[in-house]
Amino acid sequence: MKSRTRTQLARLMSELAKTKERERPRKSIGLKSKVVEEIKSLLSKYKVIAILSADRMPSAESRRIYSRLSEYGVVKLYKNSLVLKALQDMKAKNLEEISKYLTGSNIFVFTNINPFKLAKLLDELVEYRYAKPGDTVSFDIELAPGPTGIKPGPSMSLFGKLKIPTQVREGVIWIARDTKVLKQGDKVSPELSSLLRRLGVPVIPVKTQLKAVYEDGFIYLPKDLKIDFEEIKKSITAAVNMSKSLAIELALPVPEVIPELIARARRISIELASAIGYITSDVVQELLTKAVSQALLITQVISSKTSTELSTSTAQPESSEKRREEEERKEEEEIAEGIASLFG
Repeated sequence: MKSRTRTQLARLMSELAKTKERERPRKSIGLKSKVVEEIKSLLSKYKVIAILSADRMPSAESRRIYSRLSEYGVVKLYKNSLVLKALQDMKAKNLEEISKYLTGSNIFVFTNINPFKLAKLLDELVEYRYAKPGDTVSFDIELAPGPTGIKPGPSMSLFGKLKIPTQVREGVIWIARDTKVLKQGDKVSPELSSLLRRLGVPVIPVKTQLKAVYEDGFIYLPKDLKIDFEEIKKSITAAVNMSKSLAIELALPVPEVIPELIARARRISIELASAIGYITSDVVQELLTKAVSQALLITQVISSKTSTELSTSTAQPESSEKRREEEERKEEEEIAEGIASLFG
């Protein structure tokens, strides 16, 4: 090949390479613009964005969590800069503050769920992974009796070292009875980690790591979204009971306390009728019982006085007839007054 032709060919190759270099950034810019438009479309459809850290999240378990989260909106892995650009294009509020949480690798959840409900949902979404040596367990771990699927051999010594009672049945190792292998707060040993993996028992919980929730310019941090629902329920119940007691005391005729007000009014009216001796079907039995009791009491008083008079008359036969008549008259008046008091 002539030197002139070789020079022209080299020049053409150089120009072709420069053309490709110019086209590559344009293609990259085009892809980024497409992603930004996609994010803007999601921002116009959903009012809440949750930012979840993707750092140190086990891939298999996190995929399962994100799959369950997708039932409530759209779950995407985007570059932070593209999300911020989309927010800027949408003229979103408080961008300087939200940019503080757009660091590292993040998963974005676009949804219309209330931020507090979303935080509760994220807290309840739990997957489990296999324990690694040195992991700390957050609850007691027990192995149930039954076949392990592991053939007898060197593995028998592993069960013995971990103090797990075993039997050999049907050609495999069986765990003989319920056995607690770890207590809450214990660290997992290498031997137990290996055995739990072979038994197919994942014990370490995996949860999403919520960084922030953004809604129309407002930024909610995890501490802002943590609500003790049981405590709130107790407070509401106490407030309802207190308001009912106050309504009953003030005799406010609201539907919630009307049955109790009626029962209270009836009880008070019966007590009043009984006190003044007003005869009604509700108190007649009580009045009769009261009258009988008082009559018996009067009888006892009369009997006691009669016995005293007899003793006195025996000791002093000279008592005059006039004095006896006076005492009998007083007794009759007392009896009449006692009976009259029964009926007002």
